[in-house]
Amino acid sequence: MPQISSCIKISRDSESIFATGVYKPRVRCFDTKELSMKFERCFDSEVINFQILSDDYSKLVFLQNDRHVEIHTAHGRHHRLRIPRFGRDLEYHHPSCDLFIVGVSNEIYRLNLERGQFLKSFESDSSAINKCAINPEHHLLVVGNQEGKVEAWDPRIKDKVGSLDCAFYLATQNQSMDEVPSVTSLKFQDGLTMGVGTATGQILLYDIRSNKPFLVKDQMNDLPIRGLEFHNQMDLVYSMDSSIVKIWEKNTGKLYTSIQSTAEFNDLCVVPDSGLLFIANEDPKIQSYYIPNLGPAPSWCHWLDSMIEDMEETNFETVYDNYKFVTEKELEELGFSDLKGTNMLRAYMHGYFMDIRLWRKAIDAIKPFSYEEFKNKKIREKVNEERASKIHIDKLPEINKELAFKLSENKKKGSIGLLKDDRFKGLFSNPDFQVDKNSEEYVRHFPVVAQLDKSKQKQLRALEAKESKEKILTAFDENEQREDSDEELLRHDSSSDDEKPWTEEFKKKYRQLKRVTVLPAQVTS
Repeated sequence: MPQISSCIKISRDSESIFATGVYKPRVRCFDTKELSMKFERCFDSEVINFQILSDDYSKLVFLQNDRHVEIHTAHGRHHRLRIPRFGRDLEYHHPSCDLFIVGVSNEIYRLNLERGQFLKSFESDSSAINKCAINPEHHLLVVGNQEGKVEAWDPRIKDKVGSLDCAFYLATQNQSMDEVPSVTSLKFQDGLTMGVGTATGQILLYDIRSNKPFLVKDQMNDLPIRGLEFHNQMDLVYSMDSSIVKIWEKNTGKLYTSIQSTAEFNDLCVVPDSGLLFIANEDPKIQSYYIPNLGPAPSWCHWLDSMIEDMEETNFETVYDNYKFVTEKELEELGFSDLKGTNMLRAYMHGYFMDIRLWRKAIDAIKPFSYEEFKNKKIREKVNEERASKIHIDKLPEINKELAFKLSENKKKGSIGLLKDDRFKGLFSNPDFQVDKNSEEYVRHFPVVAQLDKSKQKQLRALEAKESKEKILTAFDENEQREDSDEELLRHDSSSDDEKPWTEEFKKKYRQLKRVTVLPAQVTS
């Protein structure tokens, strides 16, 4: 489909597959013999549901969301009519040629396709009807309404013959329900077994001779049940909501398998007597699944069985998705060495596979603050990266020192280029370019240097103090070198006074005097 597919069904002769979708609203017919699209027809409105009237593709009826019903034949649209209220579902009764339409009303509309006219409607006790179904054996009509009840009508006597209060039964079993579980899905397996799906995600299986279900299955998603199907050979039930398709045993409710959604599910179609099924969903591509254990592939796609046989003969390496690989050393650190030889560990190469849940619990018990350490480490790395990305000037120039500091703290590309560009070198080296803060032009124009905040000024003063300290240390080193050179000269002097002791004392006092004179602040500190 161009965007999404809403409904999908297969004809009774299994030669045609019909699917409706948007956008533009349309129906597509796929031929199973040719494995190609047979035809495509577009509508004026979206299709809510449709029914196949004949055994092949030649007769169809579509219920649209603008209250129109379209009847199609092999050549195209045959007739289009309008119903009084918005419809929600429709079913075709083959013995009487009656088309039953239900919707936002208490009436069950009856359109006789043989006579081409509406008959007297059945009047239900509900405010709105969501779903309808016809038993394939005794042709009993059942409708599910908004109040969570299922009503049964006999088309032969044209009267209601019974009702089931599904909402009341679920309320007695579960007191915490916040809404009325209206009926959203109905399906018959045979003459006696009926499945009912509700808006709160429960499936009730009834024997129509009893007013209590023999099994209640909860889908556990709190989503309306959109599709119900039965697998007669293995006695299984397909239940579908918008997120998952579950296949489970009819008598026990035990889960057989499930299909997770990659897109929201809309409709379910199971190919009879096979393990193939189609799912209409909120995606352009209709999803198809083949489960060999549920049955063989249909005759028109028989190659699926041969593919499965080839896959079974091929040896695949076992991959443990829910297991964690640990070595001997890691096993000892976790304290699980005594689990060797048990089912908790699976030997593999030079280590073991351990259940990921058990491994996580062991890590949490051994290192309860490992996550905090990891988080702090990442924070430190992020801070260091930000610090490294900043541009610093190792030594501020003597000219326009505040302007240079301001540009070094600015991250804009223009400011960085100004500091590195040789064309502006004289701005920080030539005294003629020194900014005079006391000038009238400086006060009038209020340049960027004057916008330094207090924190930037503190940083500048700290940087100047650092530079002055480095200058003092440099001067001290030069003085030490100078003293050493003086000592060498005095030591190599050939004067006779070097032999006298008063000379050594004079030299000592001379060195102390020079140190006090050059570095008074250093001596005081």
